[in-house]
Amino acid sequence: MTFFNFPRLSYFRSFELMNKLIMQGLLALACGLPAAAQQAPAKIKVKTKNAAASATSAAVDWSRTYAATIVPAELRQRLTVVASDAFQGREVGQPGQKLAADYLVKQLTEIGLQGPVTGGDTPYLQHFQLTRGNYAEGGYLKVNDQRFEWLSDFFSYGPMASPFLKETVSKPVFVGFGVEQGTYSDYNGLDVKGRDVVALMGEPQDDRGHKLLKPMGRKPDYWDSGLRKAALAKAHGARSIFLVTFAPTAAFRKEAEQFASTLHDPAFSLPEPGPEIIDTVAENIPPGIGVYLTSQDLGLALAGTTMNGLLDYVRAVGAAGRALPSPFQSPTATVFLPQKEEQLTTENVMGYLEGSDKKDEVLVISAHYDHLGVKHDTIYNGADDDGSGTVAVLQIAQAFAKAKKEGHGPRRSILFVLMTAEEEGLFGSEYYTAHPVLPLASTIADLNIDMVGRTDRKHSPKKHFVCLVGSDKLSSELHTISEAANRDYTKLELDYRFNVPGEPEHIYYRSDHYNFARRKIPVIFYTTGEHVDYHKATDDVEKIEFDKLAERAQLVFHTAWTLANREQRIVVDSNKP
Repeated sequence: MTFFNFPRLSYFRSFELMNKLIMQGLLALACGLPAAAQQAPAKIKVKTKNAAASATSAAVDWSRTYAATIVPAELRQRLTVVASDAFQGREVGQPGQKLAADYLVKQLTEIGLQGPVTGGDTPYLQHFQLTRGNYAEGGYLKVNDQRFEWLSDFFSYGPMASPFLKETVSKPVFVGFGVEQGTYSDYNGLDVKGRDVVALMGEPQDDRGHKLLKPMGRKPDYWDSGLRKAALAKAHGARSIFLVTFAPTAAFRKEAEQFASTLHDPAFSLPEPGPEIIDTVAENIPPGIGVYLTSQDLGLALAGTTMNGLLDYVRAVGAAGRALPSPFQSPTATVFLPQKEEQLTTENVMGYLEGSDKKDEVLVISAHYDHLGVKHDTIYNGADDDGSGTVAVLQIAQAFAKAKKEGHGPRRSILFVLMTAEEEGLFGSEYYTAHPVLPLASTIADLNIDMVGRTDRKHSPKKHFVCLVGSDKLSSELHTISEAANRDYTKLELDYRFNVPGEPEHIYYRSDHYNFARRKIPVIFYTTGEHVDYHKATDDVEKIEFDKLAERAQLVFHTAWTLANREQRIVVDSNKP
């Protein structure tokens, strides 16, 4: 799962759960009644029921039958390969990711799926280009004829694509503390789409030092994170955010020297992103956002004030107990942040199962197979993130292919997509939804699986659960079908804590389903929450709970079975934030 969809700054969370199902056999028909007794040997008449009627009355539940083929042993077998050292952490564009793609193609071929991609070297791979960039020397920012230097007066909050590759004239917008919670909003009345915002680090406080905003769950310092402020700025459509520290400039420059070494990791972007989408939740969300820490002197210059003026503003907010409009006039600034760039090729992997009488409609079942690669000679295998989702998709595909081979195939077609470059910013799904191999207008839903092999910190290891995100946001029917599938079959505890409006972790925006949802395609995101090995080298196969992984994959299968076989396509009738 990616982190706020920031290019290469991506890293966040996920989850797990499930239980076994048993095959249901066909009952033998026929029962007999003896005739009345005679002195002579009596013939026994056997009354046989009509075979067709009996078959109908004892109809097999094929969803249960084929879901039962999704078993822990096969999941373990496949995940042991996907999350092995041989694939070197499956980093996008690197040899390990290519090896993983080759393995997945072989698996989809053996399962019996078709390749839906035309015009390429193989119909199972959708190739596309990514730009890989690193900051170059010579960056600067000018305000009021004063020049501030890159890596001295400001630096980025980690590696990310620069929005200022050419010298860019900007009119910054001061947004106070850059926070929004309940009735408190520093963005109230401001239009920052495509603009560069300036925000103070920290949170608003009253004159006694008490924070004005209530703690966010178990995160009392939630808004102290610059990344969360950046996520909010991005949701409002900002191009970049400059975070002003209160540390003296000399102290800041020492910190900048130490932090500079972290900026050597690459940042990624799509050279040709899809067209702008008016989102159901936040309009015109950009593909990425620049996030920069500034020295005190540069921050004051960007805000258009002095330290005394800034302190007066902070005190006024505390006294009012609410966000106040800025009294400052930010001056025009000029920004130049060059990058060294190279192009690389990566690929989504996909397999197609054609439906019967409703084959022109398609259901997408997805997961991402890339991970973080090798860092400091240590391989990050990503067994849960998202090896668990990858092998779940393979097992679900195998179950549907078996059903079709035995004469019980789906009415609608199913496209199984294993996305690349999710960790770098959801680029695989962004590219697919901008360049679909099957029409998006015919795509009824996306069921996306990302981290479903572990138990998170919230749940007891004894719990059989899964977290669902997005099921009710675009289609009430999809949510009803999902609930029914769990009630009738898997009986897991369904956790919707990531599905509520204003959810602080922004999980809804942080995996591949989101690019489908942006285009008004109903989605369900299956995950199981953050655990201690999230985005660490210790996320290994040995820690996966395969019985629970099988149960969760079965829930996805049962939901998909209904979606693929019901008479009417699900309606899009909801629009929840």
